[in-house]
Amino acid sequence: MFTGIIEEVAEVAEVTGENNNLHIRVKARITPELKIDQSVAHNGICLTVVSMDEESYIVTAIKETLDKTNLKFLKKGSLVNLERGMKLGDRLDGHIVQGHVDQTATCVAVEEAGGSWNFTFEYDPELQNLTIEKGSITVNGVSLTVVNSEKNTFSVSIIPFTYQHTTFKGLKRGDTVNLEFDVIGKYVKRISEFR
Repeated sequence: MFTGIIEEVAEVAEVTGENNNLHIRVKARITPELKIDQSVAHNGICLTVVSMDEESYIVTAIKETLDKTNLKFLKKGSLVNLERGMKLGDRLDGHIVQGHVDQTATCVAVEEAGGSWNFTFEYDPELQNLTIEKGSITVNGVSLTVVNSEKNTFSVSIIPFTYQHTTFKGLKRGDTVNLEFDVIGKYVKRISEFR
């Protein structure tokens, strides 16, 4: 479980394909605090540390993960949002994030708004995910509040701190992002399908 509060923006040091899998080496400040078999969210995707050295670690993404996320676009030098799993007893500053990406979306607009930024995203409505006004959404692992919720689009407003301390500062129109919809909303939607 995660909170959607990003700890570090780290650089991808190497990407290697093997069969249908992708091994991603990440150079991160948090590496010395990690251990093999630990879960770390990368752009909102829960991945397991499989090996490490003093300054970097490797995670493996399988075909299922690559098919549903933007990890397939990573290359050497790409930046990723990182968050370690939350500890029991810590404050939940964001919202409940599982690290299970539901689908990707495309950034369709970025506007500077006098000290903040508004980002608008469009996603495939065929998967029937939904947002609600002032509800929670996770975009590339960042816990955010939905504004301007529509059938298959929504916007988020980004404060300067979040803009500077996540990959939002490099996000532009046409980029693909990972979305994890609010888990409570997903259960409510599923229950209503059976009524």
